Amino acid sequence: MEFQKTGEGQAIQPASKYFFEYKGCYLSAEMTTPEYIDSLENFEIRDDDVFLVTYPKSGTIWTQNILSLIYHEGHRNETEKIDLLDRVPWLEYNIRHMDYERRPSPRLFATHMPYYLVPKELRNKRGKVIYVLRNPKDVLVSYYHFSKISFILEDEEDFGKCMEEFLTGKGKPCPWVDHVEGWYKHRDDFNILFLMFEDMKRDLRSSVVKICNFLGRRLTEGEIDDVVEKATFNKMKADPRANYEFLNSDQLDLSKGHFLRKGTVGDWKNIMTVGQNERFDSVFKEKMEKLPFKFCWDLNEKT
Repeated sequence: MEFQKTGEGQAIQPASKYFFEYKGCYLSAEMTTPEYIDSLENFEIRDDDVFLVTYPKSGTIWTQNILSLIYHEGHRNETEKIDLLDRVPWLEYNIRHMDYERRPSPRLFATHMPYYLVPKELRNKRGKVIYVLRNPKDVLVSYYHFSKISFILEDEEDFGKCMEEFLTGKGKPCPWVDHVEGWYKHRDDFNILFLMFEDMKRDLRSSVVKICNFLGRRLTEGEIDDVVEKATFNKMKADPRANYEFLNSDQLDLSKGHFLRKGTVGDWKNIMTVGQNERFDSVFKEKMEKLPFKFCWDLNEKT
């Protein structure tokens, strides 16, 4: 695998057969190229564009589904069978080779990229950004399980090794703390709303109302109720438009599990040993104290 140099003259090298490194960010070698990421710097942003930003396994598909339900009546009333990859496509992974410039407004996008790689105009407060974050223990555990069904990720057979890579900053696309901290520190460059995965689990309706208010979308009380009902985990997992199991068999091995697995809070307790939990806390405690967010590790406990 051989890549060209970026506009800054920095050589891009493959980090593995699964990823290549681009300006400190690891991107899927199967789904994008350095040249395409280069082109996003000058991607033209419209004022009504909406970008969902997450670290992987932080509620991305859930929020994609919520946005689709808010914006598309045909999704709410089930008259249109359009899946999430068409409704809320990925910015850095144009899987279906769409002409994003020709998409009608308002355009919805999803991305895992750090703040410094998104289009320049987005960093100048054009468009709107919704950033969803999740407690990192559940992020790690969800990624570990997902790696077992994804053919575009290395199968993390040993959880302890997977955890050490996460703790030492080798998480993909970049260190978890750097991703969260970067977007928060540069929040004044964006028109941005921060949401917590755990708050959405605790009170989904309030979160949907908050999203609608931020986006200026006026839904009736009945329409909001409909969004909330259809965005519950069990409804979404059963909806072929939302559960991502429409992906090709060369991307997912559904014999080993499902794209949407549990969507819970506190699942880390089912796999981490006491020693691993203590190790995680010893590494992340100081880093997380610098963040302005109060993380919930179990919905049955106080934050």
